[in-house]
Order: sequence, then structure tokens, then C-alpha cells
Amino acid sequence: MKPKSRVIANKHFSRQSSLEKALTNVNVAFFLAVREIKRSNWWTTLLIIFVMMITFLNMVFVSGILIGLVEGSVDKQKQLYTGDVIISRLREKNYIEKSREISQYLHSLPEVRDVSSRYIEGGLIEANYKNKDRATDITDSASALIAGIDPESEDAVTGLSKVVIEGEYLSPGDYDKILVGSSLLYKYNPIDTPSMRTLPNVGVGTKVRLTVGGFSREVTVKGILKSKIGEVDSRVFMTDAQLRNLIGRGDLNVDEIAVKEKNGRPETSDHIKDHLLNAGYDSVAKIQTSVEAQPKFLKDMKATFGLLGNLIGGIGIVVASITIFIIIFVNAITRRKFIGIMKGIGIRAPSIEMSYVLQACFYGIIGSALGLIVIFGFLKPYFDANPINFPFSDGILSVTGGGVAIRVVVLMISTVIAGYIPAKIVVRQNTLDAILGR
Repeated sequence: MKPKSRVIANKHFSRQSSLEKALTNVNVAFFLAVREIKRSNWWTTLLIIFVMMITFLNMVFVSGILIGLVEGSVDKQKQLYTGDVIISRLREKNYIEKSREISQYLHSLPEVRDVSSRYIEGGLIEANYKNKDRATDITDSASALIAGIDPESEDAVTGLSKVVIEGEYLSPGDYDKILVGSSLLYKYNPIDTPSMRTLPNVGVGTKVRLTVGGFSREVTVKGILKSKIGEVDSRVFMTDAQLRNLIGRGDLNVDEIAVKEKNGRPETSDHIKDHLLNAGYDSVAKIQTSVEAQPKFLKDMKATFGLLGNLIGGIGIVVASITIFIIIFVNAITRRKFIGIMKGIGIRAPSIEMSYVLQACFYGIIGSALGLIVIFGFLKPYFDANPINFPFSDGILSVTGGGVAIRVVVLMISTVIAGYIPAKIVVRQNTLDAILGR
């Protein structure tokens, strides 16, 4: 038993000794790294930190802007068209059956703030029809979806009045007055092809002819909408009561119902949808959250821009890693004799190597911290308040805590590798050759 106990004790001592050696290496490495940073040229140190900060900003900012282009469209789609939940007619139906019952049920849910019901019909809008020389002449016309809305309910759900760029928003009592989406007007969308035509010389106060379901009516343009959302900008809006009379629909069944919830959380939209599914309304209507209703091209663009942003950020990491590598390598080469002396007096090679890794980590940590301050303290609040005005969206800076954390980790790993390799190359040189400068 005694020999066995002695062996166990020796193994325990050996493990303890290895741990003490590791701690000693770390302490010595930390001392050497601090000493080296303190004695280094501060302008050089600031330049390295600046490079690391720019690299971090490149990783986060470029990807955030590219994804933000799509996120801006997604947010507008939700805000101005779908709401948090949108209910539409089934493919094989002409309208949503039990529309009033669904609307009443939604108003009874505590999670729901506002509900807007819409009539949607295909139609034709014509301008300059009074100037035709002959009845057979073709007028300036454009195909459009005609949306019949309750102006107050629609504005409560989507804030449609905020995107009226000319004229005024509809009032509940407006008759023979319409809002026209900017995509239908040549002034805002200068396209004139056989497959797509827009209306020239149409503005606020212009009288146009609206044809829906075989019935025509002369109406006046009260306002023009521009939202950068196709489902809004390619529509003509009028009061629901007038459109219902125009198409002869007396059953009050609508084609779309947009729902706005109270809490502003994605899970609340899922709860509203679950309530509708549990009530069995999926048998008479298509029920989607705003995320599910996103067009596929937006999802594809988001994935593509995210990949492109990561690629550009990856190039930035490579550049930063090469920069750190060169700086550490040159620093180690110029101090080769000093490194040889340290090895000669008993400082272990792992301690010296680790000291250079700690220096690289110092640059990476400080650079990343400054980058985080710039991103969340300045850039994100600025772009939230001042979106970039792109033709198809209002671009924002899309950054998340999780995404930023991943980029910090990636940058630190690349920094550690870039600091370790050159230190390893120099430190493994023969001690006597290093001291003598051979």
C-alpha cells in the first residue's frame, strides 16, 4: 500500500507543479507585455488601436448597412401595409368570408390595438380622357388595385396619412375623392412601356376616371402617396363606403384585414395568429404574421446582403491580422537580442510568446471597445433618426448584440493567432545566436 500511496502523491505533486509553472508563465508574460506597452511609442500604439477599431467598424458597419437596406423595407412593409398580422382572402375565394365576425373577434382580444378592413378590387385609372379627338383614341391610363378603406381605422393601423407627400389625406365623409400611389404617376415613376404605363400630368385636384368591375366614375385626386412600398404606391385609395357601392357589394365581406398589436413584440403577433387559428378562421381566410407575409425577394436580398457584408468584413479581418503579424514580427526581430538574453537568464519561451499574444490582445480589446462605443453611441442612434434615403427603402444600421459579439470573438481569435505566430518564429531561434545577433 505504501508504494502505491507514494505514486499517487508524486502524481498529485507533478500536477500541482505544472499548474504553478503555468501560473508563473502567465504572470511573467503579463509583466513583460505591460512593460513593452508602456515603453512603446505611443503614436505607434494609437495607430495600431485605430487600425483595429476601423477593422471592427468595417466588420459591423458594412454588414449592418447592407442588411439595413432590406430591414428598412421590411419595417415599412410592416408599418404601412401588413400591420403585425394580416388576414387575406383564400386563393379560391373572392373575399374573406365572415369578415365582420373576424373583425369583432379581433377587437375582443386584449393584445389587439387597432384593426383596419380593406376592400380590394382591380381597376383602371384614366387621365386626359376629355381631350380625346375620337372615341376610339387610347387615353392615358394605368392598371391599379383600388383599395376601399375606413380612413381613420387605416391611419390608426398603418399611419397612411404620414406618407401623403402632396395634398391631403382622406376624411371619412369624402366622396368622389381618391389618394393615388406615386408608382402610378409619371412624375414620380417615369416609366412608359407596353407592359407598364404611368399617368402624365396628374396631380392634386386633377379629375380622373376610375373603372372598377365594369362601372366608371369620375373622381378627384385629393392626395398623392409615396411610401417606397409597392403594395401602397401602386394602389388607389378611396373610402370603403364608396367602393362598396361602386362594386355593388352589400355583404360587408372585405379582402384584407390588417391588425396592429399593443406590445410591439413579435411573440404577440404569434399569439394573435394562434387565437385566430384556434377559433377556426383559417378555414375562411389566410392568416399571416408580418414576418410570414414578407415577400420572398426581400428575404433573399437580406440573406445575400448579409453574406456580402460578412465577406467584406472577412477581408477586413485578414488585413488587420496581417497588420498585427507584421507589427509583432518586426517588434520581435528588433528585440531578438533582448529575447535571447531573457531566455539565457531563465525566462521560459512560452512566457515570451504569451507576452506578445497579450500585446496583440490589448490592441484588439481596446480597438473593439472603441468600435462598440462608436457603433452604439453614435452611428446607430444617428441612422435610426436619419435613415439613408435609398430609392427603394429608408436604410438603417442593422446591428444586434449577438451579431456584434460574434464579430468581437472572431476579431480576437484572429488577433491572437496573428500575435502568436511571429513570436513563435523569433523565440524558437537558438539562444546563443539571438544574443550574438547571428
